[in-house]
Amino acid sequence: MATHRAETLRGKKRIVYTAQSAKNFHQRMLICKFVFEKGAVPVNPFNLFGYFLYELIDRDLVRNGNNNVLERCDELWAFGDVSDGMLAEIKMFTETGKPVRYFDISRLPEKITATTLEKLPFEEKIRSRKRSAVRALKSSHLSVKRV
Repeated sequence: MATHRAETLRGKKRIVYTAQSAKNFHQRMLICKFVFEKGAVPVNPFNLFGYFLYELIDRDLVRNGNNNVLERCDELWAFGDVSDGMLAEIKMFTETGKPVRYFDISRLPEKITATTLEKLPFEEKIRSRKRSAVRALKSSHLSVKRV
């Protein structure tokens, strides 16, 4: 007999790494809510480590931690404007052959909609690399699913 409700809630669910730009840091809870509502478990690096563990340790230690978590997830869902860090995560995850999905968050808090990498805006710092990045990811047989 279960002594705590948590003991009865053991259904296996997909683990989803939620990639998002620091620009959209403030949207992390709404993004996690969306993933839960789609029947998966979100792993959000900003919720795990704050913003680079609030500068308490070297940023590369946090990046390495994110990469280790990323490798263990079942899917990557990319939300909103693509940053250089997100692009790196998408490239690494693509190498695993696991599914990557893309979402427009421009209408939050009301709505998150499925989209494609081509339709997502790239942050100004990497905008000039968008065409080549999309082409490279497509040529590596990127697996894209719609929710």
